[in-house]
Amino acid sequence: MRLDRFICKHTEHGHQQAKRLVASGRVSVNGEVVTNLRAEIDRFMCVELDGRRLQQQQSHYLMLNKPTGYLSATSDPQHPTVLELVPPELRTNLHLAGRLDRATTGLLLLTNDGLWSRRITAPEQKIPKVYHVTTAEPIHLDAEACFAAGVWLAREGIFTSPAQLERISPCEAHLTIYEGRHHQVKRMFAAIGNAVTALHRESMGSIRLDPDLAPGQYRPLTATELKQG
Repeated sequence: MRLDRFICKHTEHGHQQAKRLVASGRVSVNGEVVTNLRAEIDRFMCVELDGRRLQQQQSHYLMLNKPTGYLSATSDPQHPTVLELVPPELRTNLHLAGRLDRATTGLLLLTNDGLWSRRITAPEQKIPKVYHVTTAEPIHLDAEACFAAGVWLAREGIFTSPAQLERISPCEAHLTIYEGRHHQVKRMFAAIGNAVTALHRESMGSIRLDPDLAPGQYRPLTATELKQG
């Protein structure tokens, strides 16, 4: 929202008076005087008029090392959710930027900034997501070529986007996908006659899971990670 319109909405002043207030340097945004009427204001900016605070809401961007057994949900009547791993004072308006199923572990991002989360989860962005996969049987030698060509998902009636498989051991691999379809990794391996016994997300885009975070622990994203996301 433009600054002059923001002043109109959050005070008793009309449009012309709002313009004069901004132009005269009586409005500050995040502690700095702003005289540009067209300056864009989002809901996480601190806006003050003559020292009176009109808006202040802190944004949160968290990295969580999800343990197994927790649902990627804000609430559930039967199972513990990942939000229960975060202190109550941080939970307000938090949502998940990309889910993991209950048995899957690893990198999970939580935020109260919907614009940011949509940017990193929108399918058209094709953000790479890297998983460490453990399988029940040795991975077929032709799995790399199969995943690179795309795997047929009968439920949706489509092929997956090309994915990269990097074999670590006979029953372990890194898999990079660019989508987030329901149980996609498990279904891709099922399509080549194998079963996933453990799945761990290591990264989303340039944001990698902090190796110092134990399962169930979280920390705020760094400024660099926010820019990468």
